[in-house]
Amino acid sequence: MATDEGKGGAQGTVRVDSWIWAVRLTKTRSQAAAACRAGHVRVNGERVKPAQAVKPGDEVRLFHAGRERIVEVKRVIAKRVGAPVAAEAYADNSPPPPPREHVALAGVRDRGTGRPTKRERRELDQLRGLRPS
Repeated sequence: MATDEGKGGAQGTVRVDSWIWAVRLTKTRSQAAAACRAGHVRVNGERVKPAQAVKPGDEVRLFHAGRERIVEVKRVIAKRVGAPVAAEAYADNSPPPPPREHVALAGVRDRGTGRPTKRERRELDQLRGLRPS
């Protein structure tokens, strides 16, 4: 039977970028590593590099896709698994996402309609909140 640890790691630990990817907080491992390098990942309150080891009981904070995820490591897994199994590997303590009506709609123009006129540009700016009404 396979163990939960990655290759050559101490028993019960795995790289933070690999764990974030394995529990499906990011789509790819390279996205997880890039988030670590950019300082968007904290383990127990400290910024970490992608190779930092995580173990059960650690708190991982990840700022990804415009949202902060706060999770507690219940179990370390090194390989990507199905979503139901991945959800059992952590306890999600994240604040709920903002309701959809609070998300500002950006003005979207149809492709191929050309450059906006001055009036349309003012309306778009007003919609985006860049210009007072």
